[in-house]
Amino acid sequence: MTDAQKDKPWLFRTYAGHSTAKASNALYRTNLAKGQTGLSVAFDLPTQTGYDSDHELARGEVGKVGVPVSHLGDMRALFEDIPLEQMNTSMTINATAPWLLALYVATAEEQGADISKLQGTVQNDLIKEYLSRGTYVCPPKPSINMITDVAAYCYQHIPKWNPMNVCSYHLQEAGATPEQELAFALATACAVLDDVKDKVPAEDFPVVVGRISFFVNAGIRFVTEMCKMRAFVDLWDEICAHRYHVADIKYRRFRYGVQVNSLGLTEQQPENNVYRILIEMLAVTLSKKARARAVQLPAWNEALGLPRPWDQQWSLRMQQIMAYETDLLEYNDIFDHNPAIEDKVHELKEGARAELANIDAMGGAIAAIEYMKSRLVESNADRINQIEKGETVVVGVNRWTEGAPSPLMGADGGIMTVDPAVEAEQIGRLEAWRADRDAAAVQAALEGLRKAAETGENIMPPSIAAAKAGVTTGEWAGVMRQVHGQYRGPTGVSAAMSNKTEGLDDIRAAVDAASDKLGRRLRFLMGKPGLDGHSNGAEQIVFRARDCGMEIDYAGIRLTPDEIIAAAKEKEPHVIGLSILSGSHIPLVKDLMAKLPGAGLGHIPVMVGGIIPDDDAEALKAMGVARVYTPKDFELNRIMSDIVALARPKSVAAE
Repeated sequence: MTDAQKDKPWLFRTYAGHSTAKASNALYRTNLAKGQTGLSVAFDLPTQTGYDSDHELARGEVGKVGVPVSHLGDMRALFEDIPLEQMNTSMTINATAPWLLALYVATAEEQGADISKLQGTVQNDLIKEYLSRGTYVCPPKPSINMITDVAAYCYQHIPKWNPMNVCSYHLQEAGATPEQELAFALATACAVLDDVKDKVPAEDFPVVVGRISFFVNAGIRFVTEMCKMRAFVDLWDEICAHRYHVADIKYRRFRYGVQVNSLGLTEQQPENNVYRILIEMLAVTLSKKARARAVQLPAWNEALGLPRPWDQQWSLRMQQIMAYETDLLEYNDIFDHNPAIEDKVHELKEGARAELANIDAMGGAIAAIEYMKSRLVESNADRINQIEKGETVVVGVNRWTEGAPSPLMGADGGIMTVDPAVEAEQIGRLEAWRADRDAAAVQAALEGLRKAAETGENIMPPSIAAAKAGVTTGEWAGVMRQVHGQYRGPTGVSAAMSNKTEGLDDIRAAVDAASDKLGRRLRFLMGKPGLDGHSNGAEQIVFRARDCGMEIDYAGIRLTPDEIIAAAKEKEPHVIGLSILSGSHIPLVKDLMAKLPGAGLGHIPVMVGGIIPDDDAEALKAMGVARVYTPKDFELNRIMSDIVALARPKSVAAE
């Protein structure tokens, strides 16, 4: 077969961004020179949640899990010497998606680009943020309106742009079964399309449907995952044809990008993750019918921290070998008419249809947010139980745990770290930006933005005008918060005990005994300081603590240290737990530990969990933290026993 007859390979992407716009730009240009064919931008948490780099909640978070973009100057620097008219750019951004797209359009116009030729994607999926990722800002209804504003704007002005990327990726990270991942993602797409119908002419609606794309996850059970992708293709075609009456088959295509599973990457024997990533990539490339349009692979060491450029290069080479060295792209679908595959696809579709019918009966995805959240927490509890019991084998974690030290772990700990000085430098640039801009133009732009938000006009034109006037990310989001209000999503953890108490008898007895000694029921408070929205671990700790008989307090994500201290003063817990996965554990914990004694709470033991290098764990203990946990500490019952031991009165513990 000649090269001309082969299928074109998917887009090769690497999810990247850190420290500063300038540093990220250098990384992007290096990756493109290595053969990457599209960009996938990771923004830091303040940018994702609509705060400027100098906001109180941004402390310790700037540049940690992505690049900070506070204004047009940052966006210019991010894409310097990268011609946007020729680039395909994916931006993982949700609550502030209209704003970041506005900055991107303004930057492209400065480059002299024809805006109608821009290609790329904004994730722009708020429902999964309420369910699993936590970077939401406003309540569901105005958030849906902003999503559909982007869709209505793009189909007219940026027709090659995907205005919404329905993201089931984080649903699987939160524990979704394949059927739940299918149903919850498709229900989200329906919620958006139901809203956008009134914003475009009826004859153009199929075109808008055709621009909805998906971003999915592929786990280690790669046959099931491949069948899930084939089920996605069939179900989306079915929904487009029958629910939305889209006649043209090209507008019914299931177009998706993928990042393979990060949930399954292990801190133990991390070199094994290379094999996991390769196997998971097979699920989204082997079946031509359900092949991804774009693939981005995590690096082998992402359970440890931020990957280095070499680590990302290794993952890129994996894609290139699959696409160019194998004969994969020379064949039609190799799974068609396979009875085992067809049976599994049928089973997944039936399960997803039943769940979709359930969600529809509740009034759709927005009305079913609390239901879907609770289902995810329960599914994740089942997943963890199976790993703890050894029913699900994870090599190096619960079987074959002995191994030689990895030579990949160099003096740098096998990861890249962000210089703490980056935050102060970014704040300095932000202050200079504010000082240099035209204040009157900024105020006029913000008023135009406020008027559009209040009257229901499309938010994109005034957002682009605001970007050009020099408005900042925090100011844009501030207007949205003022007009629409803020939102605190459901935690998915009820006060009532679940039916998952098998094997907890000994710990429940220990909780009862400790409670008797304490004179009241043992109480555990879980806090998530900072902007980290990855709440899955915190939810599972609280879920298990409740089932072990403890009283629990968990208010959800995005709390300041002062708010956690206020909750502790009110609830009087015996132990405080903190969960931080964004890498900002040192400054956030230091702040809280310094304030506890002054609040009269210095006697309460504190435990901290997160992606925490060994040196940082020692630093936390030096601050007075009683226990530190990382992803390798998957045995929740041991953590429960630690809570009981820490809560016991000192005299009893000494006995």
